[in-house]
Amino acid sequence: MHSGKLIIFSAPSGSGKTTLVRHLLKTFPDDIGFSISATSRPKRGAEENGKDYYYLSPEDFKQKVADSEFLEWEEVYAGTHYGTLRTEVERIWQTGRAVIFDIDVEGGLNLKNQFRDNALAVFVMPPSIKILEERLHFRSTDSKESIARRLDKAEKELKTAELFDTFILNEDLAEACTKAEELVKEFLHLL
Repeated sequence: MHSGKLIIFSAPSGSGKTTLVRHLLKTFPDDIGFSISATSRPKRGAEENGKDYYYLSPEDFKQKVADSEFLEWEEVYAGTHYGTLRTEVERIWQTGRAVIFDIDVEGGLNLKNQFRDNALAVFVMPPSIKILEERLHFRSTDSKESIARRLDKAEKELKTAELFDTFILNEDLAEACTKAEELVKEFLHLL
């Protein structure tokens, strides 16, 4: 039983945290469950409500903030909010699993500060800003303005890496996956 435990993967956009989290969910399906964030931004492409995010109107999001329904939330970009609903974390804990997060840096630190020793906070480090920029262009999901904004944010976020429990350099994906598995096994005592 891993109720009460949180595994937090944070990184600048394009660092590969989502790929690592998906790998861990396939590797440890009985031990971890994915926390789906809520957002006030519209769906992109083939995203699905309740799978990729819980999509809320800006008014609904603000009402949930007022009602203290979020463990953490923030306005990541002007007018665009993201947050972690308390009910989402409780839903996963009720299954006896730890909760794993694919979350931005500020949200990850906020959760770590709340849950302290019950949380493992992992910072996923890109090999370089240049490679990060290439990955964002390759994804083809963002405009040039959005990529520039993400890179500017990434430079600030990289300065917070030492506030996390540990980091993974995502230069070689296989090595990064192995390191992520080792961290989860150790934290959940699955050795």
